[in-house]
Amino acid sequence: MLTLYGAKGSGSAAIESALTIAALRFKVVEAASWEPGPGLEELKRVNPLAQIPTLVLEDGTVMTESAAILIWLGLHHPRSGLLPAEPAQAIRGLVFIAANCYAAIGIIDYPERFCAGCDKATAERIREGAKARLHMYWDLFADQFGAMFKPATPGALELLAATVSRWSGARAHLKEHRPAFHATLERVEAEPRIAPIFRRHWP
Repeated sequence: MLTLYGAKGSGSAAIESALTIAALRFKVVEAASWEPGPGLEELKRVNPLAQIPTLVLEDGTVMTESAAILIWLGLHHPRSGLLPAEPAQAIRGLVFIAANCYAAIGIIDYPERFCAGCDKATAERIREGAKARLHMYWDLFADQFGAMFKPATPGALELLAATVSRWSGARAHLKEHRPAFHATLERVEAEPRIAPIFRRHWP
C-alpha cells in the first residue's frame, strides 16, 4: 500500500485527490514540520527535509515534490486521466506552479530564511513583495493554462492549481482579477470524487 504523509490544508490534498481519482489504495500519516509528534518523526526518517506531501511507494521508494508525484502518478497510471495523452502542456503547467507559485509562497511564509539579519519591517516588505509576485504568477497561469482545464474530469494540473491557489490570498485575487478561472477552480473542487477531500482540508 502507498503511504502519504501530509496535513490538513497542505499540498497533500492534491496528492490525496490524485490517488483517489486513480483508484489506488493508500494510507495517510498525519505529519507536518509545524506539528511535533510521531508522524513528524516518521516523516523525517523518509524525507529529512520533512516536506509534505511525501509519498512512499509499495517498494519503499520515496517520492517528494508535488509536481513530480503527480507526473509520476499520471505516467504510471495512464487510465486515470491524471495526464492527457499529449502531456507536454500539463507538465509545463505543473512545473510552472512548482517553480513559481510554490517558491513565492515559501518566501511569504518564511521571509527570514531569505534575508540575513532580517528585522520585522524588512521581513514584512519581503512578504508583501512576494505576495504581489505570486498573484501576478496566478494571473499569468490563468491566461496561459486556464483554457486547458476540464473541471468535470480533473487531472493533475487542475488538482495542483486548486490546491496551491488556496494559499496567500490567491483565490481572493483571482476572484477579482480572473473571475472565470476562479469559477473553474471552484468547479474542480466540486467534482464528486474529490469534493469530500477538499471539504476536509478546507472546511
